[in-house]
Amino acid sequence: MRTSGKSGRAGRASIYVALVLLAAVSVVPFIWMLATSFKHGSDVYTKVPSLLPLDRKTGAWSPTLENYEHVLKVGGLGQAFLNSVWVCLILVPAKLLIDALAAYAFARIPFPGRDKLFVLLLAGMMVPTITLLVPRIHVTQQLGMFDSGWGLIVPNVASVLDIFLLRQFFLSLPGELEEAARIDGAGRMQIFWRIILPLSTPVLSVVTITSFIFHWNDLVWPLVVLNDPDLYTLPLALQQLASSESGRAYYIMAGAALAVVPVIVVLLIFQRRIMQGIAFTGLKS
Repeated sequence: MRTSGKSGRAGRASIYVALVLLAAVSVVPFIWMLATSFKHGSDVYTKVPSLLPLDRKTGAWSPTLENYEHVLKVGGLGQAFLNSVWVCLILVPAKLLIDALAAYAFARIPFPGRDKLFVLLLAGMMVPTITLLVPRIHVTQQLGMFDSGWGLIVPNVASVLDIFLLRQFFLSLPGELEEAARIDGAGRMQIFWRIILPLSTPVLSVVTITSFIFHWNDLVWPLVVLNDPDLYTLPLALQQLASSESGRAYYIMAGAALAVVPVIVVLLIFQRRIMQGIAFTGLKS
């Protein structure tokens, strides 16, 4: 018994050590990126790499904000940052509403061909996104939204994956709640707003956060739909910065930090919601 207890503790210790090493492998590149973004140009390329922003001659602590000032003003990342913010502020709530309504219909409203239509919708997920790029561009042009902010928003206001996740969660909710609400005279929309949505906070949080991260980091669609530099989102402006400042890693790292820090902050703040949503999504009562 003592031997098995010791082997169990040793096994757990080895697992913890492995997790710590994996976490270090994941975190060190981010720390290096942040440190480089605060370094002077002369302090980046040294014989002995330094994780901290230190002066290469004296070894003293020597951070600078000039890199951020450059990328925000000269590199155009300031306007791009604002563009990404307003696109996400409009797109994510609109997408959440449309996906939730569609999921509620597929989960709770019986209509002819509902299940077959849902299977057809899921089959669309098997089609590579890149193959739909040309039709989406054509439709966007026909709607007069090409090279505009609305061209970034309208074609992305629905997601089959989010509809699937929401539908699975809605199916797990007790049907007795809806029946009691109907007896009290509540209509479909009242049930949706007052019962279904308040009970679906975990999965709604997951869909909201994942949608924000996806559209905040999206490069392909803005790249093909936008021509005006004043409308560039952050990933597109960052790509342009990397091309124009290819030999200045400190500028590129400052731009990358601006792009990734908001995502990290959102994940740190809402990580509990994410775990709850993953735990509950797809469970059946």
